[in-house]
Amino acid sequence: MTRHRASLLTLTALAIAPALGAQASGPQTRPPIRQLGAVHATTTDSLGMVNNVRALPGGRLLINDATSRRVLLVDSTFKIISIVADSTSSTANAYGPRSGSLIAFRGDSTLFVDAASLSMLVIDPAGKIGRVMSVPRSQDAMMLAAGGLGTGAYYSNGFLVYRGMPGIRMQMSAAGTPTMPSVADTMAIVRVNLQSRAVDTVGFIKIPKTNTNMTRSDDGKISISIEVNPLPVVDDWVVTSGGDIALIRGKDYHVDWMSPDGTHRASPKMAFDWKRLSDEQKVALIDSVKAIRDRAAAANPGEGNQMAAAFGAALGTGGAAGGAAPQMVMRFEARGGPGGPPGGGAAPQIMAPQINYVSPSELPDYQPAFFATSAKADDDGNIWIRTIPTKPTPGGAVYDVVNAKGEVVDRVQIPENRTIVGFGPGGVVILAARDGMTTTLERARVK
Repeated sequence: MTRHRASLLTLTALAIAPALGAQASGPQTRPPIRQLGAVHATTTDSLGMVNNVRALPGGRLLINDATSRRVLLVDSTFKIISIVADSTSSTANAYGPRSGSLIAFRGDSTLFVDAASLSMLVIDPAGKIGRVMSVPRSQDAMMLAAGGLGTGAYYSNGFLVYRGMPGIRMQMSAAGTPTMPSVADTMAIVRVNLQSRAVDTVGFIKIPKTNTNMTRSDDGKISISIEVNPLPVVDDWVVTSGGDIALIRGKDYHVDWMSPDGTHRASPKMAFDWKRLSDEQKVALIDSVKAIRDRAAAANPGEGNQMAAAFGAALGTGGAAGGAAPQMVMRFEARGGPGGPPGGGAAPQIMAPQINYVSPSELPDYQPAFFATSAKADDDGNIWIRTIPTKPTPGGAVYDVVNAKGEVVDRVQIPENRTIVGFGPGGVVILAARDGMTTTLERARVK
């Protein structure tokens, strides 16, 4: 469901600028927007969806190719040096059946989290796996590897820092209908000491909230309705290269910090071109998101099958309905199988979910500064925050660059249809250009 949430945020970003229009809102106090420096290396090998990367000395790069389930080491020209881990017998190191995540570890070493085996591979700077560690707590393995939710985890001064496990579980009613538990709108950021395995909570961040309802008809079909807010006010978080944990507050756009020694501080509100949303603009935004969503659904009719499959997996189904052609339903395992009706009998069908949107009155009065998972830490002590456009801006996404004092010191626009997937020392930026399920990586300079 993470990929689906990301697509909804993309739809919202496309809808915001035309829906709001360009309104003046007082004097500009922010740095002017400038373009990212030139691209000086591009991958030529076929890559799937790249979750994250890890920059190494000499311009080398570890690439986490999640859909191909492999970790690659490339040189400064992006030529493949070696396959560190993959899902075939060609290497001695298996990637695992689920998406993993790369974490910058001590010095120039790297952790690769394999949630399925509850292990972390320690990769040295030459791309060799030196040893294998167990994850600190088995219940948190998925959160450590949660590349689709942004960076799964960071290493900082003997700690792993990551989102806490929400502990959400599907339940079945007496009638055999799955019920969705209430989902909190906050999530803990925790850190675990790798020596003692002691865990403490750093703070809490506000996350997007969706309301999911399920109903079951007399013929056994389960209908799913998901209500989303396309413009939520949320927080984000990163760990800087200096070891500070930064909680970025969306309500008033400031940063709460925790230093490696446990000291807390808060920096002042950052400058932002806040836009007030009128009632008419809220209606226009919802209508625009719906229209874009309808066009996307028409262009990709199989998306409903993917969402049904995701719900089916969460409920413990045995797999998609058979046949070469995509099917519109998922089935629970039969009598006695996980997710089946308490009294046995025919397994219910899961229909493609219906996406609904909140009432325009539930949208915030001021456009938020950013969406969830929009922040990344570079290798030079700064935080890059992908901002929501407040007016039509030709070109790619614009990032606020925030220093260790919590000040916006730069605003950088990246090329169109690109996202930032990582950084290297000395102002190196790694970009991803995606075309369907394939990715091309580019190395650029900040200036």
